[in-house]
Amino acid sequence: MKTWKDLVDEAKQEVALLQINDVKEKLERGDEFILIDVREQEEAQQGRIEKSIFIPRGVLEMTVQQNFKDPLRPIVLYCAGGGRSAVAAQALKNMGYENVSSMEGGFGGWKRSGLPVER
Repeated sequence: MKTWKDLVDEAKQEVALLQINDVKEKLERGDEFILIDVREQEEAQQGRIEKSIFIPRGVLEMTVQQNFKDPLRPIVLYCAGGGRSAVAAQALKNMGYENVSSMEGGFGGWKRSGLPVER
């Protein structure tokens, strides 16, 4: 039987992992990509990264195709620490999204780096 750690480790082998500074630079350059916050509602109340769209992990696969039809458009996912977003990125990849990545360190790492947070 696989553990949660096994699932996260497996996902991180299959999807692109971006560092916090990579995402910060993409935002600063104005790169065209979708930034999705997959945390739960209670976590999202702590704030969010500018220009991110809140879609909780539990409904991501059910709603993503309604909102984002282009499977080639870059998507970056983040959660609190990087595990859920990696598993979510793997799920989107399995659905046919070809340019999906997960932000290592998540929102917690973003805040610890002193980067701006929207309320």
